[in-house]
Amino acid sequence: MKVNTEGMQFQNKNETFYIRTAKEKDAQSLSALRLQIDGETENLDREKGEGYLDEQAFIKVIMRDAYAKNNLFLVAESKGRLVGFSRCEGSDLKRISHKAEFGVCVLKDYWGYGIGSMLLKTSINWAEGKGLKKLSLHVLELNQNAISLYKKHGFEIEGILKNDKLLADGCYYNTIVMARHT
Repeated sequence: MKVNTEGMQFQNKNETFYIRTAKEKDAQSLSALRLQIDGETENLDREKGEGYLDEQAFIKVIMRDAYAKNNLFLVAESKGRLVGFSRCEGSDLKRISHKAEFGVCVLKDYWGYGIGSMLLKTSINWAEGKGLKKLSLHVLELNQNAISLYKKHGFEIEGILKNDKLLADGCYYNTIVMARHT
């Protein structure tokens, strides 16, 4: 599967979705989308409003990722609206240029449509095409659906960061470090 600005299309539950690389014109929508998703789940590192990225900040990320050798920024779109996104971020440093870190977010109303899975599959294919040897991620131990998805796609648990996240219930939870090796 080739990743390009034209993207790919898939259907699930009578909805049509498009997966494509992020474009500068997506920046404003991405800012609002990220803010909304941060308020819908505790699976991510941020609470709503923390680490806020405005339109200009997203333009910088999109442009950097477009030109970085080991970065990929994908968006998921339905009916002209962004409903999710993912990023792979690598490095130009020689000792770690063989790997990238993957992260994904999808609006809660669109969980269960296979969007996260398609973003992951597209990212895996991109990483393999780039010759990357390792794709890694961090996932909250409570997010069993994501952990199952990652295992299904060849990711293995490499470690546990104990008491890594403090959630709204006042309890600390572990972060699972997972990776897929090619």
